[in-house]
Amino acid sequence: MERIYGLIKRRAFYAAVNSWRGLQACFKYEEAFRIEVAVTCLLFPLAFFVAENPVELVLLLGSVLLLLIVELLNSAVEAAIDRIGEERHDLSGRAKDLGSAAVLLTMLLVLITWVAIAIQ
Repeated sequence: MERIYGLIKRRAFYAAVNSWRGLQACFKYEEAFRIEVAVTCLLFPLAFFVAENPVELVLLLGSVLLLLIVELLNSAVEAAIDRIGEERHDLSGRAKDLGSAAVLLTMLLVLITWVAIAIQ
């Protein structure tokens, strides 16, 4: 049992290190992510004043976190495509456009969530 605990602990540590490196890389190379982090820094404290109950707070914070998650995934898709090659290809363009559309829809979700809770 102790061996399994040690394995889980080690795996969790390396996962955290890799995750931190991913966040740093996205912040360094992706302007959109930096902007979204800045907006998150504004909206997170505001959520505690706007929310009237714990469910609203989770919806407000969760929608913003989801935006960061989708932006990370979009950036990962773009990096993988750029790794394959810089030449233009319809499928590469489509993949990047799909990732961008996912970010846009998540932004819409953030807006709808915040407006719905704020005007209630």
